[in-house]
Amino acid sequence: MDQVNYLDHLPIVETFHSVQGEGAWMGVNAFFMRLAGCDVGCPWCDTKISWNVKKHPQVAIADLVVQAKNAASAMVVITGGEPLMHDLTELTRQLKSQGLRVHLETSGSHPFSGDFDWVTFSPKQFKHPHQSIYARVNELKVVVHDQTDLTWAEQNADKVAPDVLKYLQAEWETASSRDLVMQYVLSHADWRISMQTHKLLGVR
Repeated sequence: MDQVNYLDHLPIVETFHSVQGEGAWMGVNAFFMRLAGCDVGCPWCDTKISWNVKKHPQVAIADLVVQAKNAASAMVVITGGEPLMHDLTELTRQLKSQGLRVHLETSGSHPFSGDFDWVTFSPKQFKHPHQSIYARVNELKVVVHDQTDLTWAEQNADKVAPDVLKYLQAEWETASSRDLVMQYVLSHADWRISMQTHKLLGVR
């Protein structure tokens, strides 16, 4: 069996073609790459299958780029897991060389790498962000479970540029969080509500 060269491979949970379900690009045609590995440990995570990197295959970056190119989508979204656990420099270089628009979804808990057209930053209290993320953010999205998450949202908002879009997203399984988010947005005009519309549509 040939030995895997980990410099040009990444651990992949899945790739799929769908629409972006959340945030500023909601509803846009997108090709997703879900990378394996996460050490943040959110108890309400809906993709815990991605946490253990050893349970997922190493896929050649060149093959991932071919998949993305063939999808002919409006953008490629690199998500996880926590994608910044891996060096994303070569993946994004190859995607961009094909003229593809590349987005990142991250908790920012590891040093920043890669070249992106859009960065969605979703900081978690369970593992605080690395300082390298704050200058790269286009969209701040904070998942709200209880009142402490609203304080956490403001703390992170103070560290990003003034023109960054700011979203609050109710934790899907916690009904009380929906009212918290609604009331907060109604009294803070610089924040928006983010919905997980892919779950409402019944798609990935």
